[in-house]
Amino acid sequence: MTELSLWKDNEIGREDSVMGAGHRDDKTSLGPEQLASLGHHKFPSALTHSPKEIWKKGGRVFSVLLGINLVLLSCTLVSGGAFHEIKLHDYDVFFMLTIVMLIAIIWMLFYLIHTSRHRGAILCKDAHAGPIWLRGGLVLFAVLTLVMDIFKTGYYSSFSHCLTAIKITYPIVQALFVIVQTYFLWVSAKDCVHVHLDVTRCGLMVTLTTNLAVWMSAVTDESVHKAQLKNPNGTHRMCKWHMKGNCTSESCSCDRKLCSVFHDGYFWMYPFNIEYSLFASAMVYVMWKNVGRLIDHHTNPMHHLTFRLFKKTFFVGAILGFLMLVTGIGVLIVYEIQVNKNHPGEKKDQALMMYYIFNIVCLGLTSLASIGGSIVYRFDKRDMDRHKNPTRTLDVALLMGAALGQYAISYYSIVAIVASMSRDTISALNLTCSLLMIAQHTFQNIFIIEGLHRQPPEEENKIDSQQKDVYGLTFVNVNAVSLRVPDSGSALPSATPPALAIQAPSEVIQSIKISKKVSWRRRFLKEVSSFLLLCNVILWIMPAFGARPQFDNERELKFYGYPMWAAIVDICLPFGIFYRMHAVASLLEVYIMS
Repeated sequence: MTELSLWKDNEIGREDSVMGAGHRDDKTSLGPEQLASLGHHKFPSALTHSPKEIWKKGGRVFSVLLGINLVLLSCTLVSGGAFHEIKLHDYDVFFMLTIVMLIAIIWMLFYLIHTSRHRGAILCKDAHAGPIWLRGGLVLFAVLTLVMDIFKTGYYSSFSHCLTAIKITYPIVQALFVIVQTYFLWVSAKDCVHVHLDVTRCGLMVTLTTNLAVWMSAVTDESVHKAQLKNPNGTHRMCKWHMKGNCTSESCSCDRKLCSVFHDGYFWMYPFNIEYSLFASAMVYVMWKNVGRLIDHHTNPMHHLTFRLFKKTFFVGAILGFLMLVTGIGVLIVYEIQVNKNHPGEKKDQALMMYYIFNIVCLGLTSLASIGGSIVYRFDKRDMDRHKNPTRTLDVALLMGAALGQYAISYYSIVAIVASMSRDTISALNLTCSLLMIAQHTFQNIFIIEGLHRQPPEEENKIDSQQKDVYGLTFVNVNAVSLRVPDSGSALPSATPPALAIQAPSEVIQSIKISKKVSWRRRFLKEVSSFLLLCNVILWIMPAFGARPQFDNERELKFYGYPMWAAIVDICLPFGIFYRMHAVASLLEVYIMS
């Protein structure tokens, strides 16, 4: 049997088993030799437009439609439950979230058990999906989310005499969901599943939309809480959701100190819960894209990157980035104390000026670093990686999409300042910061996207073993080498193969010079990546943990009015915060690939 006929038979058997209800799983009919052949042979392109491929796209469309409907339902319930005028109870939202999390938990357990017992369920794995640093970040955010659930359970338990049981059950189910999903993504993020394709796609889509629903709930909760702190007299309309602020009634209140600790504790943990949901959503989406995917390693080679943090770097970028990180934390502490503690207006203006100046310096330096890195890429001789990579495609889409949130806030601020003809110092700093924010996002996206599309470097300028024998040492005496080269051009007897002939001294020196240039470029790219990474960490920390100059600076508030400006910030700012954390993950990958 030829290779093509074997592949067609396997493909037909696999798709028929998936489409037929109650039939055997697709790989049970394949022998070990046939399974091995799928991993070592190229897959013919002539099958790309077969009827089975058309149904594959139809199965994807069905799961996408399912996900869209679940997202819209979640968005409707979450947004409606946050306003007092809407006759929608908060426990309706908790009930819906609890149900979808339980469904996702059951499906993930079914997936883990079934794929572990079914031979041939996973024929290949996507080496680009779920890198170790991404899974490590997911575990870190999962642990902090569990801490938040503990605080939330303790807080709601203090109101057990007047709250519905679903509010106490919700954080417990969420903790179970986080534990199961974290393990699921840790062991299965790279899977390319080939059994029950349609069921797997729908299950992954339900898991993805569950994470998005939890994310929307957390963002709404935190936004209303921050709005209440900034405008305590104007947010009573949104106090119906018991999670939001201190909106408890006199008949359902807790005056104990422990209640306040639990309440403040779980609000401080919200940024980590938000990032966990988004990280998990991205990883589940890549799994969804890889369902039914067959990777040909001949045309799509795997690059095994090793994480060497301190190899061949001067630490300049890391030191400068660490200084910016420490300075930013100090600025945030002072800002929170002087702005949120009802200090006189003069101290509030000083805090705003300090905040804007720090952001201007940080954004300016990161813009210059991004431009410098992009210029160095112009001289980089590495080829562009044009192979199919769902992980990289998603990274680029998220970078471009999430940046739109900060773009929108910046443009609204620019229009408000210019149209209101403000001439004070804070307005000038705000205008400068908004312009730099747009420039920094643009230049940084260019740098990251170009870095993600570069081929990983080979093992540090791989030199033929024959050449290493001659000049692969620390010190090379070129004159001594040249003295040993006879007139025939070879220092070895004629019986030696030509491939082992010693290069001329000029060629040796030229190779060493090129190696030094390449090493300098890569070191510069590593310094830029580490500096940008640490700067994006502090630019994530400041808005995620309470800095809201959009409300403390009253220029935009007066120009647009509180309802419109609050809606703009509450919708766009979560995307801007997510952009920073996603940029950190992408910059870490660029650093390793440099």
